[in-house]
Amino acid sequence: MRYAGLAIAFVSSVCFAFSGPMAKYLIAAGMAPMEAVWVRMAGAGVLMIAVLAVLKPSALRIPRSRLPFFAMYAIIAVAGVQSLYFAAITRLPVGVALLLEFMAPVMVVIWVRFVRKVRLARAAYVGAVVAVIGLAIVVEVWSGMRLDALGLLLGLMAGACCAGYFLMSDSFGADVDPLGLIAWGMTGAAVVLVPLSQPWNIPWSAFTETATPDGAVTLPVLGAYLWMVLIATMIAYVLGVNAVRRLSAAVGATVASLEVIAGAVVAWVLVGEALGPFQIFGGLIVLSGALLAQTATFTRQPEAAALAEPVRTG
Repeated sequence: MRYAGLAIAFVSSVCFAFSGPMAKYLIAAGMAPMEAVWVRMAGAGVLMIAVLAVLKPSALRIPRSRLPFFAMYAIIAVAGVQSLYFAAITRLPVGVALLLEFMAPVMVVIWVRFVRKVRLARAAYVGAVVAVIGLAIVVEVWSGMRLDALGLLLGLMAGACCAGYFLMSDSFGADVDPLGLIAWGMTGAAVVLVPLSQPWNIPWSAFTETATPDGAVTLPVLGAYLWMVLIATMIAYVLGVNAVRRLSAAVGATVASLEVIAGAVVAWVLVGEALGPFQIFGGLIVLSGALLAQTATFTRQPEAAALAEPVRTG
């Protein structure tokens, strides 16, 4: 059972890793980042609701008392993470944007300690410091921040929204079906993003074209979109939910963090975004620190363990 959970979590992280590179094809075909986010969320949400309506209609029932939670989940954990991450990858390499997003565990440590005033293991603070040092190496602070400053801000904001998901997870009760939460979360995110994405202005003809982002492999835009919706969204989320049910929170989160490495590899193969030696070295340090902090958070006393069930949102 445990090895099966590890395998499922690994496959989920690899599936998630395709979201950024596939989005690059939509953006190269003329879509704005917000438009790419909207077609992803709307397509995956509607399709997942349709599947659940046939196979598991009970998952779509939302207890009235949970409506505010569903709304916050859609706004922060889905719309916020996705829109900010997609905006970040237009200004940063996919691998760097993912690293910034995976600063979320460090942000969770800071929030839990200073806002919730929960005492954590020393490893949590050591991990946070290590992750910050690694991030400084990634952005090469000694050279005057060569990476795009706005891109860095967008990536960190995506990480903050991802941290918001972890913090909301302590309200994740047995009365909420994870599959229904994901389906309604994606659909709700699409609704929330309508004023920003303005889907009536989306260049729908882009789906009939092929695209070649700078230095990338040429692919049909429709094929990239379908892969992003089916593999990098629906299958990735469903596998992630099942993996978390089989594994402890700490182990599941550790395996999910492989998305950073997988995302960098996919971006290198498909869109030619090779990371430099400092990005690779610093990225490994960021991951080590984040995992150390996250593991300490999720293995600490019951009050800290309330931050459970970290299903990935990116």
